[in-house]
Amino acid sequence: MNLESIKTLGELIKSGYTSRGIKDELRENLIEKIKRKETVFEGVHGYENTVIPELERAILSKHNINLLGLRGQAKTRLARLMVNLLDEYIPVVEGSEINDDPLNPISRFAIELIKEKGDETPIYWMHRKERFAEKLATPDVTVADIIGDIDPIKAANLKLSYADDRVIHYGMIPRANRCIFVINELPDLQARIQVALFNILQEGDIQIRGFKMRLNLDMQFIFTANPEDYTNRGSIVTPLKDRIGSQILTHYPEDLETAKTITQQEANKASAQKDFIEVPELAKDLLEQIVFEARESEYIDAKSGVSARLSISAFENLLSTAERRALLSGDDKTMIRLNDFDGIIPAITGKVELVYEGEQEGAHVVAESLIKKAVITLFPTYFPEIKKLEKQDEETPYDAIISWFFNAEEDFELLDEHSEEEYKTALDKIKPLDNFIKKYQPNRNEADTYFMKEFVLWGLVEFKKLSKYRFAEGTQFKDPYGSFISGL
Repeated sequence: MNLESIKTLGELIKSGYTSRGIKDELRENLIEKIKRKETVFEGVHGYENTVIPELERAILSKHNINLLGLRGQAKTRLARLMVNLLDEYIPVVEGSEINDDPLNPISRFAIELIKEKGDETPIYWMHRKERFAEKLATPDVTVADIIGDIDPIKAANLKLSYADDRVIHYGMIPRANRCIFVINELPDLQARIQVALFNILQEGDIQIRGFKMRLNLDMQFIFTANPEDYTNRGSIVTPLKDRIGSQILTHYPEDLETAKTITQQEANKASAQKDFIEVPELAKDLLEQIVFEARESEYIDAKSGVSARLSISAFENLLSTAERRALLSGDDKTMIRLNDFDGIIPAITGKVELVYEGEQEGAHVVAESLIKKAVITLFPTYFPEIKKLEKQDEETPYDAIISWFFNAEEDFELLDEHSEEEYKTALDKIKPLDNFIKKYQPNRNEADTYFMKEFVLWGLVEFKKLSKYRFAEGTQFKDPYGSFISGL
């Protein structure tokens, strides 16, 4: 069908076009995509066996949907991706404020226009990208904002009585007729405003002031809500919950690989950074593990959640830390170092809600402890386990490395502003460390190898086999008793 050639109601009728409701559109287009084995929600990871099947069932049932989950769980993204299930174009009566269907008009304007012009009624084709409306629920939202009200200026300009329905100014919901309408953070909407949605959800009509009017709106509602909001700021009134067909629970990524995929997809890596900063796989794993540790931390409010945006911001900070260091040292290329993880602390402290004990510890201290816990958790997945209690004279794979620090003639330091050559030279001094990596993690590229060398040192510190001292210019590693001997 050549849409460009269909510009009037008569031409539309001759073309054999049949209109259908938005829920039927979504349902039938979803069925076609499922049959063709197409990915419906592109770019959403970790929900393949949980959220997406539930969402697809809700669409097939033609339900209005409530996506319930903590912050940073892709609720709004899922809602926006539903636009891809709509028809590419639909016909609309030209000049209609509420996207009237030419074959089934509901507004006074469209009905009178069709009555006057008949088959010559002009139409235009609305693209599916225009069929998405979104409103963030805030305490100052009024019924007039979302439903509509009498417009005294319109009444004065048109010289109409307030009894004439042409003085009505339609709110966001009527103007989103035949569209997907999303209300984010539904519990923040005042109870009296939620009540105004009852008729729209159940009967599909709206009531404005004292007018006797029935506009059978054709809409797909999607609500998002955070469980924390039910106690902190508000709640969803029970009759409204009863009118929402499906409530779907979202969740955070359940494994490191999924979390890494999301972060790499979303992180705003500047092209210049991509060209000269190499990121070891272990560094990516460590970054995601820090977020997993945050979600389990006793110092962080679990009810508030730890958004996926934390890992995205932290990754961007990590790259920028390496970039700044390379600029200062004059290196053309660089690789992520473990010391660079100090640069992600501002991303952590700004995105977590601390409980009372966390506030007492301090946000910076909590962030540092998350990095340390992530090192401890990941260490056994890459290297032999370090026993907390060892028998006397029992040999371990780490003895040679620890002995090197006991016998070192000078302090071993990794400075933050070390050039690439200085950084590699420093780590290459520890010959047992080089042999250890070759044995347990062979065939690694250069960036992975050097990051793992530093990772082993941090791991030995966390398992009390070495000591570490952080100073303004960098980090110093010693044997476990070095700090007592030196008086540090």
